[in-house]
Amino acid sequence: MTAALPKKPQGAPARLPLARRLTIASGKGGVGKTWMAVTLAQAFAFRGERVLLVDGDLGLANVDVQLGIEPRADLAQVIAGGIPLEGAVSPYNGGPAAAAGGGFDVLPGRSGAGTLAGLAEEELRALAKGLVKLESSYDRVLVDLGAGLDRVVTTLCTADQGSQGHAILVVLTSDPTSLTDAYAFIKVIRMRAEKADLRIIVNRAQGVHEGKRTHQALAAAAENFLGFSPPLIGIVPDDAKVAESIRHQTALMLRHPQSKAGMSVMEIAKALAG
Repeated sequence: MTAALPKKPQGAPARLPLARRLTIASGKGGVGKTWMAVTLAQAFAFRGERVLLVDGDLGLANVDVQLGIEPRADLAQVIAGGIPLEGAVSPYNGGPAAAAGGGFDVLPGRSGAGTLAGLAEEELRALAKGLVKLESSYDRVLVDLGAGLDRVVTTLCTADQGSQGHAILVVLTSDPTSLTDAYAFIKVIRMRAEKADLRIIVNRAQGVHEGKRTHQALAAAAENFLGFSPPLIGIVPDDAKVAESIRHQTALMLRHPQSKAGMSVMEIAKALAG
């Protein structure tokens, strides 16, 4: 199934250094982080890129649920030593061979897998190195992390942070708790990796003005207390078609290619692709 590309942008994301690996994170749950990761993966695919989406929420994985796929293997089997990372990859909508039609690869997690959430620090860093090696087979690797600041999240965000081409996309909404939790997330990550490339996406905004105001509040706090102002790369409007596509377990731009939210994510992918 091939969907038409969105034609009109929403907002004007900033131009920033290229990043081949994108880690999608948030200070709290419920802000649309996993949906953002899925939709960004498809947006890059529509641009003709070979994309791998990794479900890095090692305790509550749900990328496969949102996409309605039944993976033949997952990260739990990789960690157990049964198969290599590449052996757990499952195609979505034809996989990267059908990138122009929105196809990409998925490396699924396993929901409720306590053994994954309890991995030792060295095991998490080994997993991060394995993901870096997979990058050679793709144009873009996206890693969807769990919400919050547990050890899994902070390790996967900052492991191999010294290399170029890794950006952390922090997703938040205008909700005050989302704003404060996003600031806390940024503070902790910067303490662990001072040069971490953190960028902001405001989701479910009631308009561009609200999205910019939300980012400005976060940026001002970060500048005042951390001496760092994370750039805004995109504003995604509140869109009822998002929830509808999730209910039908279908990527948004296959079901509603001209949706406002879809067009906005396409513009973010364009900015990230340079």
